[in-house]
Amino acid sequence: MTRKTLTLIALAALAFTLILSACGGQGEPGGAGGPGDAGAPQGAGAAVPSDEGRSVTVTDMTGRTVTLERPAEKVVALTASSCEVVYALGAGPAVVGRGEYCDWPAEALEVEALQSGTETNVEQIVARAPDLVLMETMGQNPEQVKQLEEADIAVYASQATDIAETYESILQIGTLLGRDAEAEELVGQMRATFDELSSQKVEGTVYFEVSPLEYGLWIAGSGTFMNEVAELIGLENIFSDVEGWAEVSEEQVLERDPGCIVTIAMYFGEGPLPADEIRARPSWQDVTAVRDGRILNLADNELSRPGPRLADGARALYDFVRGDDG
Repeated sequence: MTRKTLTLIALAALAFTLILSACGGQGEPGGAGGPGDAGAPQGAGAAVPSDEGRSVTVTDMTGRTVTLERPAEKVVALTASSCEVVYALGAGPAVVGRGEYCDWPAEALEVEALQSGTETNVEQIVARAPDLVLMETMGQNPEQVKQLEEADIAVYASQATDIAETYESILQIGTLLGRDAEAEELVGQMRATFDELSSQKVEGTVYFEVSPLEYGLWIAGSGTFMNEVAELIGLENIFSDVEGWAEVSEEQVLERDPGCIVTIAMYFGEGPLPADEIRARPSWQDVTAVRDGRILNLADNELSRPGPRLADGARALYDFVRGDDG
C-alpha cells in the first residue's frame, strides 16, 4: 500500500474522529469557570455515586438514563476517547470489543476491532455479550440503541465538546465501571495540570495543521480542543476566528505568519517527516515558525480527543513553546 493511500486512509479516519469530537453544542471554550475550576457535573450529566456490587445509574450526555444492576464487567468501547478513558481508569481487561479507530493505549489494539460510527454492527456487538456499550452522539443510531437495549445491553453516549465536559464524561464512565475513586483521581490530575499551565502562561501565536498541504490545508479553529488548550496556556490560535475544523488556503496561513506550528500528521516510514515537509515548503521560508524551527508534531491525537491525554498534549505544547522540549 502506498504512502499516499495510507495517508488518505489516515486522514479519513482522523476527519471522522475530529467530527465526532466536535459534534454537539460548541459552547465557550473551557466552560463556565474554566477547565481547572469546573465543579462536579451538574444537570443532564450528573452521575449517581456507586458502591461495588450495587446498581449504578447515570444520565448520559444526551439526557438518557443508563442503569446497570452492577458495575459493568464487559465493555465495548466504540469511540477512541471512551476507550482511552476505560484504560486510564485501569479497566482495560473489561474491554471485549473496540471501535476501529480505538488505537490508544497499545494494549487496546490486542482487542477485536468492531465496526463503528455510521457502520456500527449490532450483531457484532451482541456477539461479544457486553454489559455496556460506549458510543458518541454522532455514532448513536436510535434503532441500533433500541436493538442493543432489547438484548439487555446498556448504551452510554458521550458528547464532550470541551475540557469541562471531558471531566464529566470521565466521571460518568467511572461510575458505570464502579471506579468512581479512580475517575475522581484522574480528573483531579488533569485539573491540576491545566491549573499549573494556565498559572504561568506562555505567549505567542500558533497554527494547528490537521492535514498537510498535499491534501489541502485543514486547520483547527475555535470550538476545538486544540484552540481551547492554546487559549488556556496563553497562545493565540491564528485561526481562532474560524469555527471548528475547516479548510484554508496556503495564502491565509502565510499572511497570518504563525510563531509556532503544530502538525498532527501521521508518518508511515516513507518520505520526509511531517515537520520536515513543512520546513521544506518553498513559499513558507519566511514564516516565523519555519524560520525559527518552531514546528511540533503531535500525531497521537493528544489534542484532538476528549480524553485523559488532553492534559499530556497541553503539557507537550507548553514545554515546546517554552523551549523545555529537549
